Amino acid sequence: MIRPTRRALLGVMAAASTARPSFAQTAASGSWPSRPVRLVVPFAAGTTTDILGRILAEALSRDLGQPFVVDNRAGAGGNVGSQAVAQAPGDGYTLLLATNGTHGINASLFPDQGFDPLRDFTPIAPFVTTPTVLGVPPSLGVSSVQELLALGRTRPLTFASAGNGTTGHLSQALLNLRTGLRTDHVPYRNAGQGVTDLIAGRVDAMFYHPLGLKPHLDAGKLKALAVTSARRVTILPDTPTMQEAGVQDFVVEGLWNLFGPAGLPADIVTRLNRATNALLADAAALANLRAQGVEPTGGTPERLAELTRAEIAKWRPVIEAAGIKPD
Repeated sequence: MIRPTRRALLGVMAAASTARPSFAQTAASGSWPSRPVRLVVPFAAGTTTDILGRILAEALSRDLGQPFVVDNRAGAGGNVGSQAVAQAPGDGYTLLLATNGTHGINASLFPDQGFDPLRDFTPIAPFVTTPTVLGVPPSLGVSSVQELLALGRTRPLTFASAGNGTTGHLSQALLNLRTGLRTDHVPYRNAGQGVTDLIAGRVDAMFYHPLGLKPHLDAGKLKALAVTSARRVTILPDTPTMQEAGVQDFVVEGLWNLFGPAGLPADIVTRLNRATNALLADAAALANLRAQGVEPTGGTPERLAELTRAEIAKWRPVIEAAGIKPD
């Protein structure tokens, strides 16, 4: 759903309830892992989810002593790969690096997602998060969110996105909902094309992830008006949050979290959770992740369950109000 340059995140790698049969749980718990573990990434190679999945897989391999092999299973906004994990045995040998798209947004976006993001998975660990950035071209003549809103009251504003149902699109829909503006959504099949048109002034604004906009911000080709996280981010310390910019109750973040199938034994969950949090506690890995615009989440399986429920509840009214449909 969010695509950085591959080179930008590769440096991080160097630093760094459906019941299942009881016999499978018993076998998995005692000697796990005794063979390679498959980490399903429900998006294509080269995407943010893929790169973060490889970072996590490498860390888990080192910590737990068996290869964790990334298996890219893209399709239907991440639903194809997620469904494959939902149907896998809960023995610890098939895991999922999910997003808040697969385990939040898609529950309201797709009439039939093919799985229940709460019932069909075992939460393991929250992993990392990144906001979107509200970027505009200098030619638009605005320097703050309030100036952009004022302009939007005089004429319709066009917002580019990487496609229907992406975090960029939902950020634009949430802006309409929170401010009463009627902005026009311009979806692109390739986010880079949207950024190109934004720089050229063919669209007025775009909510996109920090890595995709940062080079153009540094070059003066774009202005960052706000970030959509709850707090300012390391990569753009002088850019206010949407709340600081005067738009209340506005938090949009891309989330990446680790899940297993339902029925995953508690001791396996504990070991995976501990290894994931250890990666996020490593000073070098943490500094590199933050330098790329990704912030650590970390925490308990219970916290991940809470985050998942909150994301599902948060996006349902936004999607319904905006009438958003999948591509």
